[in-house]
Amino acid sequence: MSGDGRPHLIVLHRWRDTHARYADYLDHEAHRVTYVSTELGRASLPRAAAEVVTVGLTDDLPAVRGAVAALVARFGAPRRLVALNEGDLDTAALIREEFAIPGQTSAGLAVFRDKLLMCRTARAAGLPVPAFAPAPDPDAVREFAAAHGWPLVVKPHRGTASRGVVLVRSAAELDTLTGLGAALAAEPHLVQAFVEGEILHIDGLWEGGSLGNWTVSRYVGGTCADFTRGNWLGSVEEDDPALLDATGAFAAAVGAALGGDQPWVFHLEAFVTPAPGGGPALVFLECGARVGGGEIPFTWRDVHGVDLMAAAVDIQLGRTPVLPALKTGEVGGYLLLPLPVPAPCLVEAAGWVREPAPGRQPYAVLHTPVGSVAPAISGYEHVGTRFRFRGPSTREVEAAIAGAADAFRLTCVPAGDRPVPRGPAGPRP
Repeated sequence: MSGDGRPHLIVLHRWRDTHARYADYLDHEAHRVTYVSTELGRASLPRAAAEVVTVGLTDDLPAVRGAVAALVARFGAPRRLVALNEGDLDTAALIREEFAIPGQTSAGLAVFRDKLLMCRTARAAGLPVPAFAPAPDPDAVREFAAAHGWPLVVKPHRGTASRGVVLVRSAAELDTLTGLGAALAAEPHLVQAFVEGEILHIDGLWEGGSLGNWTVSRYVGGTCADFTRGNWLGSVEEDDPALLDATGAFAAAVGAALGGDQPWVFHLEAFVTPAPGGGPALVFLECGARVGGGEIPFTWRDVHGVDLMAAAVDIQLGRTPVLPALKTGEVGGYLLLPLPVPAPCLVEAAGWVREPAPGRQPYAVLHTPVGSVAPAISGYEHVGTRFRFRGPSTREVEAAIAGAADAFRLTCVPAGDRPVPRGPAGPRP
Protein backbone atom coordinates (compact mmCIF):
# COMPACT_ATOMS: atom_id res chain seq x y z
CA MET A 1 0.00 0.00 0.00
CA SER A 2 1.27 3.48 -0.89
CA GLY A 3 2.03 5.41 2.26
CA ASP A 4 2.94 8.95 1.19
CA GLY A 5 0.27 10.41 3.49
CA ARG A 6 -1.92 12.01 0.84
CA PRO A 7 -5.66 11.27 1.11
CA HIS A 8 -7.02 8.81 -1.42
CA LEU A 9 -10.05 9.73 -3.58
CA ILE A 10 -11.75 7.36 -6.06
CA VAL A 11 -13.76 8.54 -9.05
CA LEU A 12 -16.21 6.33 -10.95
CA HIS A 13 -16.22 7.58 -14.56
CA ARG A 14 -17.72 6.62 -17.93
CA TRP A 15 -17.88 9.73 -20.19
CA ARG A 16 -15.67 9.97 -23.28
CA ASP A 17 -16.26 13.72 -23.54
CA THR A 18 -15.42 16.34 -20.91
CA HIS A 19 -18.76 16.36 -19.11
CA ALA A 20 -16.72 16.67 -15.91
CA ARG A 21 -13.42 18.54 -15.59
CA TYR A 22 -11.94 16.59 -12.71
CA ALA A 23 -8.64 18.49 -12.75
CA ASP A 24 -10.60 21.65 -11.89
CA TYR A 25 -12.39 20.05 -8.92
CA LEU A 26 -9.79 17.75 -7.37
CA ASP A 27 -6.24 18.63 -6.39
CA HIS A 28 -4.29 15.74 -7.91
CA GLU A 29 -1.10 16.78 -6.12
CA ALA A 30 -2.58 17.07 -2.64
CA HIS A 31 -4.58 13.84 -3.13
CA ARG A 32 -3.98 10.48 -4.70
CA VAL A 33 -6.90 10.52 -7.13
CA THR A 34 -7.64 7.16 -8.74
CA TYR A 35 -10.27 6.32 -11.36
CA VAL A 36 -12.44 3.35 -12.20
CA SER A 37 -13.31 4.00 -15.84
CA THR A 38 -14.63 2.45 -19.00
CA GLU A 39 -12.14 2.11 -21.84
CA LEU A 40 -13.82 4.93 -23.77
CA GLY A 41 -13.79 7.13 -20.68
CA ARG A 42 -10.02 6.97 -20.24
CA ALA A 43 -9.48 9.62 -22.93
CA SER A 44 -11.06 12.39 -20.84
CA LEU A 45 -9.25 11.68 -17.56
CA PRO A 46 -6.50 13.92 -16.17
CA ARG A 47 -2.93 12.85 -16.87
CA ALA A 48 -2.20 13.41 -13.19
CA ALA A 49 -4.39 10.46 -12.11
CA ALA A 50 -2.56 8.26 -9.62
CA GLU A 51 -3.99 5.19 -11.34
CA VAL A 52 -6.80 4.25 -13.74
CA VAL A 53 -8.45 0.83 -13.57
CA THR A 54 -10.59 -0.09 -16.56
CA VAL A 55 -13.85 -2.02 -16.35
CA GLY A 56 -16.23 -3.01 -19.12
CA LEU A 57 -19.18 -1.15 -17.57
CA THR A 58 -19.23 1.12 -14.55
CA ASP A 59 -22.65 -0.19 -13.53
CA ASP A 60 -21.24 -3.74 -13.33
CA LEU A 61 -21.13 -3.97 -9.53
CA PRO A 62 -18.83 -7.03 -9.25
CA ALA A 63 -16.33 -5.51 -11.69
CA VAL A 64 -16.35 -2.16 -9.91
CA ARG A 65 -16.07 -3.86 -6.52
CA GLY A 66 -12.96 -5.70 -7.72
CA ALA A 67 -11.43 -2.52 -9.12
CA VAL A 68 -12.08 -0.59 -5.91
CA ALA A 69 -10.65 -3.41 -3.79
CA ALA A 70 -7.44 -3.32 -5.85
CA LEU A 71 -7.15 0.45 -5.46
CA VAL A 72 -7.78 0.23 -1.71
CA ALA A 73 -5.08 -2.40 -1.41
CA ARG A 74 -2.59 -0.14 -3.16
CA PHE A 75 -3.56 3.34 -1.99
CA GLY A 76 -5.46 2.76 1.23
CA ALA A 77 -9.04 3.43 2.27
CA PRO A 78 -10.52 6.26 0.20
CA ARG A 79 -11.58 9.48 1.86
CA ARG A 80 -14.48 9.81 -0.63
CA LEU A 81 -15.94 8.18 -3.75
CA VAL A 82 -17.20 10.48 -6.53
CA ALA A 83 -19.73 9.33 -9.17
CA LEU A 84 -21.48 11.89 -11.36
CA ASN A 85 -23.30 9.91 -14.06
CA GLU A 86 -26.86 8.90 -13.18
CA GLY A 87 -26.17 5.31 -14.24
CA ASP A 88 -23.39 5.05 -11.64
CA LEU A 89 -25.16 6.46 -8.59
CA ASP A 90 -26.58 3.15 -7.37
CA THR A 91 -23.25 1.37 -7.81
CA ALA A 92 -21.42 4.15 -5.98
CA ALA A 93 -23.85 4.03 -3.05
CA LEU A 94 -23.40 0.27 -2.66
CA ILE A 95 -19.61 0.57 -2.87
CA ARG A 96 -19.62 3.28 -0.20
CA GLU A 97 -21.59 1.02 2.11
CA GLU A 98 -19.38 -2.00 1.50
CA PHE A 99 -16.07 -0.16 1.95
CA ALA A 100 -17.28 2.22 4.71
CA ILE A 101 -16.72 5.33 2.57
CA PRO A 102 -18.55 8.48 3.72
CA GLY A 103 -21.19 9.87 1.38
CA GLN A 104 -24.58 9.10 -0.07
CA THR A 105 -25.91 5.62 0.70
CA SER A 106 -28.60 3.58 -1.03
CA ALA A 107 -31.14 4.72 1.55
CA GLY A 108 -30.31 8.37 0.98
CA LEU A 109 -30.41 7.91 -2.79
CA ALA A 110 -33.69 5.99 -2.87
CA VAL A 111 -36.04 8.98 -3.13
CA PHE A 112 -34.20 10.12 -6.26
CA ARG A 113 -33.95 6.69 -7.92
CA ASP A 114 -37.17 4.89 -6.97
CA LYS A 115 -39.87 6.70 -8.93
CA LEU A 116 -42.71 5.27 -6.84
CA LEU A 117 -41.13 6.53 -3.60
CA MET A 118 -40.32 9.81 -5.34
CA CYS A 119 -43.93 10.37 -6.39
CA ARG A 120 -45.22 9.44 -2.95
CA THR A 121 -42.81 11.88 -1.31
CA ALA A 122 -43.69 14.70 -3.70
CA ARG A 123 -47.42 14.11 -3.25
CA ALA A 124 -47.08 14.04 0.54
CA ALA A 125 -45.40 17.45 0.35
CA GLY A 126 -48.41 18.87 -1.48
CA LEU A 127 -46.86 19.03 -4.94
CA PRO A 128 -49.12 18.40 -7.94
CA VAL A 129 -48.35 14.86 -9.11
CA PRO A 130 -50.21 12.82 -11.76
CA ALA A 131 -52.21 9.91 -10.32
CA PHE A 132 -50.00 6.84 -9.94
CA ALA A 133 -49.97 3.33 -8.50
CA PRO A 134 -47.76 0.23 -8.41
CA ALA A 135 -48.07 -1.94 -11.53
CA PRO A 136 -47.05 -5.50 -10.64
CA ASP A 137 -49.00 -7.02 -13.56
CA PRO A 138 -51.25 -6.07 -16.51
CA ASP A 139 -54.37 -6.47 -14.36
CA ALA A 140 -53.13 -3.66 -12.10
CA VAL A 141 -52.75 -1.48 -15.19
CA ARG A 142 -56.34 -2.26 -16.24
CA GLU A 143 -57.64 -1.47 -12.76
CA PHE A 144 -55.80 1.84 -12.79
CA ALA A 145 -57.25 2.70 -16.20
CA ALA A 146 -60.75 1.93 -14.96
CA ALA A 147 -60.28 4.59 -12.28
CA HIS A 148 -58.25 7.18 -14.21
CA GLY A 149 -58.88 6.53 -17.89
CA TRP A 150 -56.68 6.18 -20.95
CA PRO A 151 -54.00 6.89 -22.09
CA LEU A 152 -51.54 6.07 -19.34
CA VAL A 153 -47.83 5.53 -18.87
CA VAL A 154 -46.08 2.45 -17.48
CA LYS A 155 -42.43 2.65 -16.46
CA PRO A 156 -39.85 0.97 -14.21
CA HIS A 157 -39.25 2.29 -10.71
CA ARG A 158 -35.57 2.65 -11.56
CA GLY A 159 -34.60 3.67 -15.05
CA THR A 160 -32.50 6.15 -16.95
CA ALA A 161 -32.92 7.82 -20.35
CA SER A 162 -36.57 6.67 -20.57
CA ARG A 163 -35.63 3.00 -20.55
CA GLY A 164 -38.73 0.81 -20.54
CA VAL A 165 -41.28 3.66 -20.62
CA VAL A 166 -44.48 2.59 -22.42
CA LEU A 167 -47.41 4.79 -23.42
CA VAL A 168 -50.62 2.73 -23.50
CA ARG A 169 -53.52 4.42 -25.29
CA SER A 170 -56.35 1.91 -24.79
CA ALA A 171 -57.36 -1.46 -23.38
CA ALA A 172 -57.06 -2.92 -26.86
CA GLU A 173 -53.49 -1.64 -27.15
CA LEU A 174 -52.64 -3.07 -23.75
CA ASP A 175 -53.77 -6.48 -25.00
CA THR A 176 -51.29 -6.25 -27.90
CA LEU A 177 -48.31 -5.61 -25.62
CA THR A 178 -47.45 -9.27 -25.21
CA GLY A 179 -44.11 -8.60 -23.55
CA LEU A 180 -45.41 -6.19 -20.94
CA GLY A 181 -46.36 -8.88 -18.44
CA ALA A 182 -42.83 -10.29 -18.48
CA ALA A 183 -41.37 -6.80 -18.08
CA LEU A 184 -43.60 -6.08 -15.07
CA ALA A 185 -42.61 -9.38 -13.49
CA ALA A 186 -38.90 -8.78 -14.10
CA GLU A 187 -38.63 -5.52 -12.14
CA PRO A 188 -40.95 -3.18 -10.21
CA HIS A 189 -43.03 -0.80 -12.34
CA LEU A 190 -45.57 1.92 -11.72
CA VAL A 191 -48.43 3.25 -13.81
CA GLN A 192 -49.26 6.94 -14.11
CA ALA A 193 -52.03 9.02 -15.60
CA PHE A 194 -51.03 10.68 -18.87
CA VAL A 195 -50.65 14.47 -18.71
CA GLU A 196 -51.26 16.51 -21.84
CA GLY A 197 -48.64 19.23 -21.85
CA GLU A 198 -45.13 20.14 -22.86
CA ILE A 199 -42.30 18.79 -20.71
CA LEU A 200 -39.78 21.05 -19.02
CA HIS A 201 -36.47 20.19 -17.44
CA ILE A 202 -35.24 22.40 -14.64
CA ASP A 203 -31.58 22.15 -13.74
CA GLY A 204 -29.74 23.68 -10.85
CA LEU A 205 -28.63 23.63 -7.24
CA TRP A 206 -30.70 23.38 -4.07
CA GLU A 207 -28.47 24.94 -1.41
CA GLY A 208 -30.11 23.22 1.54
CA GLY A 209 -32.43 26.03 2.55
CA SER A 210 -33.02 27.97 -0.63
CA LEU A 211 -32.82 27.70 -4.40
CA GLY A 212 -29.43 28.46 -5.91
CA ASN A 213 -28.59 28.72 -9.62
CA TRP A 214 -31.15 27.22 -11.97
CA THR A 215 -32.39 27.25 -15.55
CA VAL A 216 -35.60 25.97 -17.11
CA SER A 217 -35.71 24.41 -20.57
CA ARG A 218 -38.40 22.89 -22.76
CA TYR A 219 -38.01 19.73 -24.80
CA VAL A 220 -38.71 20.33 -28.49
CA GLY A 221 -39.19 17.90 -31.35
CA GLY A 222 -40.44 15.17 -29.02
CA THR A 223 -39.73 13.67 -25.63
CA CYS A 224 -36.92 11.57 -24.17
CA ALA A 225 -39.13 8.51 -24.69
CA ASP A 226 -39.66 9.51 -28.34
CA PHE A 227 -35.87 9.68 -28.77
CA THR A 228 -35.55 6.00 -27.81
CA ARG A 229 -37.88 5.27 -30.75
CA GLY A 230 -35.76 7.12 -33.31
CA ASN A 231 -37.01 10.73 -33.15
CA TRP A 232 -34.72 13.70 -32.69
CA LEU A 233 -34.67 15.46 -29.34
CA GLY A 234 -34.06 19.14 -28.73
CA SER A 235 -34.02 21.37 -25.67
CA VAL A 236 -34.22 25.15 -25.43
CA GLU A 237 -33.98 27.37 -22.36
CA GLU A 238 -37.06 29.43 -21.64
CA ASP A 239 -37.06 33.21 -21.27
CA ASP A 240 -40.78 33.86 -20.66
CA PRO A 241 -41.09 35.87 -17.40
CA ALA A 242 -44.37 34.24 -16.30
CA LEU A 243 -42.94 30.75 -16.78
CA LEU A 244 -39.73 31.70 -14.98
CA ASP A 245 -41.72 32.95 -11.97
CA ALA A 246 -43.81 29.78 -11.81
CA THR A 247 -40.73 27.58 -12.24
CA GLY A 248 -38.74 29.23 -9.47
CA ALA A 249 -41.49 28.63 -6.91
CA PHE A 250 -42.02 25.07 -8.10
CA ALA A 251 -38.31 24.15 -8.07
CA ALA A 252 -37.93 25.54 -4.55
CA ALA A 253 -40.86 23.42 -3.35
CA VAL A 254 -39.34 20.29 -4.93
CA GLY A 255 -35.92 21.07 -3.46
CA ALA A 256 -37.36 21.26 0.04
CA ALA A 257 -39.61 18.21 -0.42
CA LEU A 258 -36.96 15.81 -1.71
CA GLY A 259 -33.75 17.22 -0.28
CA GLY A 260 -34.80 19.01 2.89
CA ASP A 261 -31.95 20.94 4.47
CA GLN A 262 -29.22 19.16 2.51
CA PRO A 263 -27.68 20.65 -0.66
CA TRP A 264 -28.13 18.71 -3.88
CA VAL A 265 -27.81 19.23 -7.61
CA PHE A 266 -31.05 18.49 -9.43
CA HIS A 267 -32.38 17.58 -12.85
CA LEU A 268 -36.13 18.05 -12.45
CA GLU A 269 -38.75 17.28 -15.10
CA ALA A 270 -42.26 18.71 -15.04
CA PHE A 271 -45.28 19.17 -17.26
CA VAL A 272 -46.42 22.71 -17.97
CA THR A 273 -50.19 23.13 -18.17
CA PRO A 274 -52.58 26.12 -18.08
CA ALA A 275 -53.32 27.36 -14.58
CA PRO A 276 -57.03 27.76 -13.65
CA GLY A 277 -56.66 31.53 -13.44
CA GLY A 278 -54.42 31.83 -16.48
CA GLY A 279 -50.68 31.54 -16.87
CA PRO A 280 -48.54 28.41 -16.52
CA ALA A 281 -48.85 25.70 -13.88
CA LEU A 282 -46.27 22.97 -13.32
CA VAL A 283 -46.97 19.31 -12.54
CA PHE A 284 -44.26 17.07 -11.11
CA LEU A 285 -42.88 14.34 -13.38
CA GLU A 286 -39.62 13.13 -11.82
CA CYS A 287 -36.33 14.37 -10.43
CA GLY A 288 -32.75 13.14 -10.20
CA ALA A 289 -30.04 14.21 -7.75
CA ARG A 290 -27.37 14.81 -10.38
CA VAL A 291 -26.44 17.11 -13.23
CA GLY A 292 -28.75 16.70 -16.22
CA GLY A 293 -27.67 14.67 -19.21
CA GLY A 294 -27.47 15.57 -22.87
CA GLU A 295 -25.49 18.76 -23.41
CA ILE A 296 -26.59 20.46 -20.18
CA PRO A 297 -23.15 20.48 -18.51
CA PHE A 298 -21.66 22.07 -21.62
CA THR A 299 -24.28 24.76 -22.23
CA TRP A 300 -24.15 25.78 -18.57
CA ARG A 301 -20.38 26.26 -18.82
CA ASP A 302 -20.34 27.82 -22.29
CA VAL A 303 -23.42 30.05 -22.18
CA HIS A 304 -23.73 30.85 -18.47
CA GLY A 305 -20.15 30.51 -17.22
CA VAL A 306 -21.03 28.08 -14.43
CA ASP A 307 -19.86 24.48 -14.02
CA LEU A 308 -22.72 22.65 -12.31
CA MET A 309 -20.54 19.53 -12.06
CA ALA A 310 -18.30 21.43 -9.64
CA ALA A 311 -21.21 21.74 -7.22
CA ALA A 312 -22.00 18.03 -7.57
CA VAL A 313 -18.39 17.13 -6.74
CA ASP A 314 -18.32 19.49 -3.75
CA ILE A 315 -21.43 17.82 -2.33
CA GLN A 316 -19.99 14.34 -2.76
CA LEU A 317 -16.78 15.44 -1.07
CA GLY A 318 -18.73 16.82 1.89
CA ARG A 319 -17.97 20.44 1.00
CA THR A 320 -20.44 23.33 0.78
CA PRO A 321 -21.05 24.06 -2.90
CA VAL A 322 -20.44 27.66 -3.95
CA LEU A 323 -21.16 28.71 -7.53
CA PRO A 324 -20.79 32.08 -9.27
CA ALA A 325 -23.88 33.84 -10.55
CA LEU A 326 -25.21 32.71 -13.91
CA LYS A 327 -24.31 34.91 -16.84
CA THR A 328 -27.48 36.21 -18.47
CA GLY A 329 -28.30 37.75 -21.83
CA GLU A 330 -28.25 34.53 -23.86
CA VAL A 331 -30.19 31.28 -23.79
CA GLY A 332 -28.71 27.87 -24.51
CA GLY A 333 -30.05 24.81 -26.22
CA TYR A 334 -29.08 21.50 -27.70
CA LEU A 335 -30.13 18.91 -30.27
CA LEU A 336 -29.55 15.16 -30.31
CA LEU A 337 -29.96 13.20 -33.55
CA PRO A 338 -30.24 9.42 -33.20
CA LEU A 339 -28.05 7.03 -35.14
CA PRO A 340 -29.74 6.15 -38.44
CA VAL A 341 -29.00 2.43 -37.93
CA PRO A 342 -28.48 0.47 -34.71
CA ALA A 343 -25.02 0.58 -33.15
CA PRO A 344 -22.35 -0.56 -33.51
CA CYS A 345 -22.23 1.10 -36.89
CA LEU A 346 -19.64 2.58 -39.22
CA VAL A 347 -20.00 6.30 -39.92
CA GLU A 348 -19.66 6.76 -43.69
CA ALA A 349 -20.56 10.41 -44.08
CA ALA A 350 -21.69 13.44 -42.09
CA GLY A 351 -22.58 16.96 -43.08
CA TRP A 352 -25.12 19.62 -43.86
CA VAL A 353 -27.70 19.09 -46.57
CA ARG A 354 -28.29 22.83 -46.28
CA GLU A 355 -26.08 25.24 -44.38
CA PRO A 356 -27.83 26.90 -41.43
CA ALA A 357 -29.04 30.45 -41.92
CA PRO A 358 -26.77 33.21 -40.59
CA GLY A 359 -27.10 33.51 -36.83
CA ARG A 360 -28.60 30.05 -36.48
CA GLN A 361 -25.50 27.90 -36.63
CA PRO A 362 -24.77 25.58 -33.71
CA TYR A 363 -21.60 26.55 -31.90
CA ALA A 364 -20.61 22.87 -31.57
CA VAL A 365 -21.33 19.76 -33.67
CA LEU A 366 -20.05 16.40 -32.41
CA HIS A 367 -20.29 12.88 -33.75
CA THR A 368 -18.18 9.77 -34.12
CA PRO A 369 -15.63 10.66 -36.82
CA VAL A 370 -16.26 9.49 -40.40
CA GLY A 371 -14.58 6.13 -40.87
CA SER A 372 -14.93 5.14 -37.21
CA VAL A 373 -17.44 2.97 -35.40
CA ALA A 374 -20.16 4.39 -33.17
CA PRO A 375 -20.27 2.09 -30.11
CA ALA A 376 -23.32 0.25 -28.84
CA ILE A 377 -23.50 2.10 -25.54
CA SER A 378 -26.66 3.55 -24.01
CA GLY A 379 -27.03 7.14 -22.93
CA TYR A 380 -27.14 10.55 -24.58
CA GLU A 381 -23.39 10.82 -25.22
CA HIS A 382 -23.18 8.02 -27.77
CA VAL A 383 -25.91 9.14 -30.15
CA GLY A 384 -25.75 10.05 -33.82
CA THR A 385 -24.90 13.76 -33.65
CA ARG A 386 -24.87 16.27 -30.79
CA PHE A 387 -25.36 20.01 -31.34
CA ARG A 388 -25.06 22.96 -28.96
CA PHE A 389 -26.69 26.34 -29.48
CA ARG A 390 -26.66 29.79 -27.96
CA GLY A 391 -28.65 32.86 -28.94
CA PRO A 392 -30.48 35.98 -27.83
CA SER A 393 -33.89 34.41 -27.21
CA THR A 394 -35.85 31.20 -26.84
CA ARG A 395 -37.49 31.84 -30.19
CA GLU A 396 -34.21 32.19 -32.07
CA VAL A 397 -32.57 29.15 -30.50
CA GLU A 398 -35.65 26.98 -31.02
CA ALA A 399 -35.71 27.92 -34.71
CA ALA A 400 -32.02 27.04 -35.00
CA ILE A 401 -32.60 23.64 -33.38
CA ALA A 402 -35.47 22.77 -35.73
CA GLY A 403 -33.47 23.91 -38.74
CA ALA A 404 -30.46 21.79 -37.82
CA ALA A 405 -32.61 18.73 -37.21
CA ASP A 406 -33.91 19.00 -40.77
CA ALA A 407 -30.65 19.91 -42.50
CA PHE A 408 -27.93 17.60 -41.11
CA ARG A 409 -27.36 14.03 -42.24
CA LEU A 410 -25.29 11.23 -40.72
CA THR A 411 -24.88 8.18 -42.94
CA CYS A 412 -24.02 4.88 -41.22
CA VAL A 413 -23.99 1.17 -42.03
CA PRO A 414 -23.92 -1.73 -39.58
CA ALA A 415 -20.33 -2.32 -38.53
CA GLY A 416 -20.40 -5.91 -39.77
CA ASP A 417 -21.31 -4.89 -43.32
CA ARG A 418 -18.00 -3.20 -44.18
CA PRO A 419 -14.36 -3.58 -43.18
CA VAL A 420 -13.82 -1.32 -40.19
CA PRO A 421 -10.91 1.13 -40.61
CA ARG A 422 -8.66 1.60 -37.64
CA GLY A 423 -8.58 5.11 -36.24
CA PRO A 424 -9.71 7.43 -33.49
CA ALA A 425 -13.13 6.93 -31.96
CA GLY A 426 -13.57 10.20 -30.11
CA PRO A 427 -16.08 12.91 -30.93
CA ARG A 428 -15.16 15.55 -33.46
CA PRO A 429 -15.77 19.20 -32.50
